[in-house]
Amino acid sequence: MHVVKLHRDPRREEYEANKLAKRLRRQVGEAIADFGMIEEGDRVMVCLSGGKDSYGLLDVLLALREKAPVSFDLVAVNLDQKQPGFPAHVLPEYLSRLGVQFRIVEQDTYSVVKRVLPEGKTMCSLCSRLRRGVLYRVAGELGATKIALGHHRDDILATFFLNLFFGGKLKAMPPKLKSDDGRHIVIRPLAYVKEDDLAAYAEEKAFPIIPCNLCGSQEHLQRRQVRDLLRQWEKQHPGRVESIVSALGDVRASHLLDRKLFDFSGLKT
Repeated sequence: MHVVKLHRDPRREEYEANKLAKRLRRQVGEAIADFGMIEEGDRVMVCLSGGKDSYGLLDVLLALREKAPVSFDLVAVNLDQKQPGFPAHVLPEYLSRLGVQFRIVEQDTYSVVKRVLPEGKTMCSLCSRLRRGVLYRVAGELGATKIALGHHRDDILATFFLNLFFGGKLKAMPPKLKSDDGRHIVIRPLAYVKEDDLAAYAEEKAFPIIPCNLCGSQEHLQRRQVRDLLRQWEKQHPGRVESIVSALGDVRASHLLDRKLFDFSGLKT
């Protein structure tokens, strides 16, 4: 029996890594331009969780800032939620090596979530609301004009289907929104980026990933189920997911049923 040894091709690996980096920068640049996410003089607060998505977001924004047609500042912010076993040293050490301005905010939202919700209940919604309140406050303290979140294309799609299946609404994550109090603009520069590309980029860049143990053990969350459904669709029918993404940007109100968006009663012969 002959064993075939697979030889690494460093040049090929470098080529693929460069191609991936260029694709991410192009897609983020397009999203920023399409939705007017970043403007001259902006101070962008990048919310860094320690996961692959937010690491990728910060890395790509740092690269784009060097060649961007507008001048803007970046400040990374991490919310230490006091989860047991959270490696508090990882992000400060990483950001210090990177030379990025940052702030670590310590607030025990973990205990609040565990106290308020019964065991086994989905924690993500409450956890997100608590985080949002803290991050809005910190944005004001830092003088941030934009708050950048690491939600990617697949997050937006999953949210769309969750609202469709369980909320009875045609609604997704907007790439840019104003907070309810009108004081903050939230942007999602990864809106065009696939999760698989972010995972590959994180592996290539060897980001020091910090898993979220607060909700990671809840295997049957509806969001996880929707993502699995999308993966199955794409595997069985390549291109279907991309078609759905395109549909979110090509809405025909006259061909839906929402009377608030289209005056059906006003149609006359």
